[in-house]
Amino acid sequence: MKGKISLRALTACAMMTALSVVLNRFCSIHTAGWTIGFAFVPVAMAAIVYGPAAGAAVGGLADLIGALLFPFGPYHPGFTAVGALMGAVYGWFLYGKKPVRFFPHVLAPAVVNNLILGLCVNTVWVSQLYGSRTYQGWFVYRLPEYAVLVPLNLILLPVLVKLAGQVKKYR
Repeated sequence: MKGKISLRALTACAMMTALSVVLNRFCSIHTAGWTIGFAFVPVAMAAIVYGPAAGAAVGGLADLIGALLFPFGPYHPGFTAVGALMGAVYGWFLYGKKPVRFFPHVLAPAVVNNLILGLCVNTVWVSQLYGSRTYQGWFVYRLPEYAVLVPLNLILLPVLVKLAGQVKKYR
């Protein structure tokens, strides 16, 4: 049975993917180059409950489906790759960890996902798509977005870990 995913886990991950698409495309604040919202919550929850592979699948598929069905601009596969990697990072730091400590289990994925992958790597993709500014210009422009997202992650990740403990009883 090792390596097989249950129908319940597959269904839960599909629902998390759909929820992430809805939260990102319809319940977030969007400007040119900025997205502030809670779309990371279902990705993190899938990663906490089912592991890094599930987190990567939910994060990557949510970005791909959202970009194809409800585009905000041209599609760039780099955003999908980063979305999958973000889901995996949540799983690497939070899946199966007992007890969950603020450092490294909460702080590390918030920093890696938001500052390294979100701010640094995704800014490369944004600067490629909207080349009217240099990378440095886009970087500075996007700093306030991550000044909001990092604390949001730091507040919500411990809550999600506690909630995941309740969800794991039913998986």
